[in-house]
Amino acid sequence: QVQLVESGGGLVQPGGSLRLSCAASGTIFSINTMGWYRQAPGKQRELVAGISRGGSTMYDDSVKGRFTISRDNAKNTVYLQMNSLKLEDTAVYYCNADIILIGIPPRDYWGQGTQVTVSS
Repeated sequence: QVQLVESGGGLVQPGGSLRLSCAASGTIFSINTMGWYRQAPGKQRELVAGISRGGSTMYDDSVKGRFTISRDNAKNTVYLQMNSLKLEDTAVYYCNADIILIGIPPRDYWGQGTQVTVSS
């Protein structure tokens, strides 16, 4: 069984910063791509940033230059450093990981979500 546990969300003023963390636990053999998604009220969930096991990254255009995704493979953890936050970054942020368990094909797992609110 696998769990993804997120932390680091909260309330921040425009222009501020937050750092999200997501740790995967369980009988994990390996983790391929990890990523962060977000869902604002009344909107569909969207991909914010992704990172491969080797460290290649991608970002949605709306966060390029402001957000940085990174990971620690030894800790099965992915991070999202969010700087210069804007009102429109307000959303529930979800961690996603493509995880291989011993003897089981890879599949996607999701965290429970963490609220990020940008407000003055």
